[in-house]
Amino acid sequence: MNAALHDARGGWRRNEPLSEHTSWRVGGPADLYCKPASVAELRERLAELPAGTPVYWLGLGSNLLVRDGGIRGAVIATQGLPKDLERLEGSRVRAGAGLPCALLARQCVRWQVGPAAFFAGIPGTVGGALAMNAGAFGGETWTNVESVVTIDRRGELATRARADFRVGYRTVEGPRGEWWYLGATFALAPDAEATAATIKALLAKRNASQPLGVPSCGSTFRNPPGDFAGRLIEAAGLKGATVGGAMVSPKHANFIVNTGTATAADIEALIARVQAAVAQHAGVALELEVRVVGEPSRSSR
Repeated sequence: MNAALHDARGGWRRNEPLSEHTSWRVGGPADLYCKPASVAELRERLAELPAGTPVYWLGLGSNLLVRDGGIRGAVIATQGLPKDLERLEGSRVRAGAGLPCALLARQCVRWQVGPAAFFAGIPGTVGGALAMNAGAFGGETWTNVESVVTIDRRGELATRARADFRVGYRTVEGPRGEWWYLGATFALAPDAEATAATIKALLAKRNASQPLGVPSCGSTFRNPPGDFAGRLIEAAGLKGATVGGAMVSPKHANFIVNTGTATAADIEALIARVQAAVAQHAGVALELEVRVVGEPSRSSR
């Protein structure tokens, strides 16, 4: 890493343990880590990076498995960016990438626009939800996206229309190049039916069916067409299965939880075990919903 890159102003931190920033509570160190407080500071941090340095963006750390060897490159956390949320004319809403999805849901319900209550079930930020077309309770992020704002490696901003993207179940393909989401404008509709009680009921439903009291990443696998990953895993007899400190949740089989001592290697090994068992039992190849990044620990190489 370029020796000229320093953290005298608190901009970059070296060897930051990512286990402190992911919902699974695992993951090795990032070579560089920063949490910019504004778009202007973000542009400064990007400009400081040597050419070719890999860049990873981090929201609330859900839906992400960082391997035990950590990340060779720079991690930019969006949580410090302004949590912009603005109602535009009519029922249009603009939200920043660092805004937690739960806050977007609550404010849209107050404004009586939607459908947006489903965002309360997404345990991440708007930026992460845009990147993977996250969904919950039957809703999906990109259903009402009108446009997005992106930033590229040079710090240049661009507004891109919904038509520039190909969107599918938990997938989004956009224009070529290295860029990241800074926010989105949602074209919603009047929605007087959704209330605070609606969100409360949705969260109660989630609490009853998901293991929210222990570290996890949310759903580990995508649901295959016409079926549910959790049902297939349970049918293969894997509820409660463990590898080291990682366990298939007895409450919801599509959740792999950290019982307290798990490593990323434990989780990854359990993922592979689940995929092999479901393929053998049901002939279905489960695809990951979680994103796996970083390098294995040196001891496991």
